[in-house]
Amino acid sequence: MEQLIELFRRLLRLTDTSYVRYLHDRIDWSSRMLGIVGPRGVGKTTMLLQHIKLYHNVEDTLFVNADDIYFAEHRLFDLASDFYKNGGKHLFIDEVHKYQDWSKELKMIYDYYPDFQVVFTGSSILDIYKGNADLSRRALSYFLPGLSFREYLILAKDIRLPVYSLQEILEQKVELPGTERPLALFKEYLVKGYYPFFNDPGYDMRLRNVINLTVENDIPIYAKLNMASTKKIRQLLYVIAQSVPFKPNFSKIGQAIDLHRNQVADFLFYLEKAGIVAQLRGTTEGVRLLGKVEKTYLDNTNLAYALSDNKPEIGNIRETFFLSQMKINNDVFSSDKADFTIDKYTFEVGGQNKQQKQIQGISDAYVVKDDIEYGHRNIIPLWHFGFNY
Repeated sequence: MEQLIELFRRLLRLTDTSYVRYLHDRIDWSSRMLGIVGPRGVGKTTMLLQHIKLYHNVEDTLFVNADDIYFAEHRLFDLASDFYKNGGKHLFIDEVHKYQDWSKELKMIYDYYPDFQVVFTGSSILDIYKGNADLSRRALSYFLPGLSFREYLILAKDIRLPVYSLQEILEQKVELPGTERPLALFKEYLVKGYYPFFNDPGYDMRLRNVINLTVENDIPIYAKLNMASTKKIRQLLYVIAQSVPFKPNFSKIGQAIDLHRNQVADFLFYLEKAGIVAQLRGTTEGVRLLGKVEKTYLDNTNLAYALSDNKPEIGNIRETFFLSQMKINNDVFSSDKADFTIDKYTFEVGGQNKQQKQIQGISDAYVVKDDIEYGHRNIIPLWHFGFNY
C-alpha cells in the first residue's frame, strides 16, 4: 500500500486546480458511493484529483488506478479493508472497469463499511446497473462529456463565460465580449478542442490512441468480445467514418463486413455507449434511446477530423457539433422536415446561405447558421450552441 500512497501523493502535487469542469459542482460529493463515467480522455481522472486536492485531507484519502500492477496480486476489497482499518475514510478508484470483479467488490465495500466513501471513474460503456452485483441502489452515477466550446475558451484562452440555457440561446443572449474573432476560435475547437489534452504534442496521435484503446480494450471487456469481433468493430467504424451522417441500414452494412444485422446494431450500441458515435433517434413518446435510429454520426467533430484525414464534409461537421453540444442537457431527436427537434423547437442547420424553406410554416423553428457572428430573429449562429454546458 505504501507505493500506492507514494504514487497518489506525486500525482496530487502535479494536479492543476485553476479550472475545474462544470460537472464537479453538480455532483453530490457527500454520497457514500458515486461513479463518474464518460468517454476516454475527457478528464475524469483529473476531476477526481482536483476534488481531493481542494476538499480532502490526504491522511485519510487514497487514490488508486484499478489497472495498477498492485491488483495483479491484491483484491480491491482487501485494499479498502486495510485502508479503513488504518484510518482511511475516502477511497477514489480510477478506471474501475479494468478490475474484473469491480461491481461485486464495490458492493461488499459499501455493505461492510457504512462510514467509508468510495468514488470511482469508468468508461462510459460501464453500466453500474449490470454486472455481478447491482449497484444501482447504492451508487450515484454522473456522466462527463468532452469539453464544450465554452469550456475550451476557458482552458485555451482564459475567456470565462457563463452557461446559457437553450432558451437564452434562442433569445440571442450569448455574448463573447472582448473577442473580435469568435469564428476563428470556433474553427480551432471543431478540429481539436473537445478533449482536454488539446495542448499536448501530437494531438491527432493521442486521439487515435483513445479510439484504439476504446475499440480494442473497453468495448471487448464490457461485451466479452473476442479478437474477431474487435476487428469487425474496427471495420464498422471505418464504414461509419466514411459515410456520416447516414441512415443506418443494418442488413446492407452487415453484408459489407460479413456481420448479421443484429450484430451491427449491437456494435453500434457499444460504440455509442463508449462515446465514439452518436445515434439520432426519432421520438418515441419522448423516451430517450427507444426511438428508431434515423442517423448515425461520429460523437464529436474532433473524431470526424481525425477519422477522415482532416477532410470531413462541412455539413456533417455542423450537424455533429450541434448534436454533440445539445444532447448533454437536452433530448435531441430527428425532425421529419428539418434536422433536429428539441422539445417544441425545430432546427435546420447549415451555412451562412441557408434559407428558411425547410422550416417554412413550422412554429418555433430556427435556422442555425455557421460562419456568422451575430443572429437575428429566428437565425442563430451555430457557435452559440457551444455554451449550453
